[in-house]
Amino acid sequence: MFPANWLRLASPEERAAIGITEVPDPPSPYYDQRFYWGYTASGTLIPKDHGVLVSGWVDQTRTTANTLLSPSDWSVVRMVDNGTPIPSGVQIWRQDIRGACNYKVLNIATTISTDELASYITGSGYPVWPSQEQPVVVVEGSVGATSDFVFTGGSTDSVFTGVTSAGTINSAGLFGSNGEDTIVL
Repeated sequence: MFPANWLRLASPEERAAIGITEVPDPPSPYYDQRFYWGYTASGTLIPKDHGVLVSGWVDQTRTTANTLLSPSDWSVVRMVDNGTPIPSGVQIWRQDIRGACNYKVLNIATTISTDELASYITGSGYPVWPSQEQPVVVVEGSVGATSDFVFTGGSTDSVFTGVTSAGTINSAGLFGSNGEDTIVL
């Protein structure tokens, strides 16, 4: 009767003239694919295995904490290597990260259902981690001589001794213009 491509090429009026009406698909209800497989025919959510989810979220939380800590690991290595103390602001922040991780892992592990786990993970508290302001270098002392370098911006200030030959600071807070400037920490 009709060619194979007629339905695609016909206008809405032509389709309506022979009794064809378009009905849009009902919208699919939203579900978080991290925690659920989808809906049953009766419309209830199908949760993923709670134990597997707990294990995965604990691992992810610990990975996030390690990722946050890794940029400041050098200060711990320096302390072990030559005894230079870790700046107190960094040390406190690292303790806060470890404490937040332990708290999050405990809350994840104590959930008893996928619904409860999903509620905790998607709530306002889980994604928040302690922040650390980046230190800003401020130089005190005379140019070309040993000077005290005060790192500010964290919760407390830490003072280090360093040497600069040119004594200039660029906008990034770094010494240099002639490439010979050094900071000895």
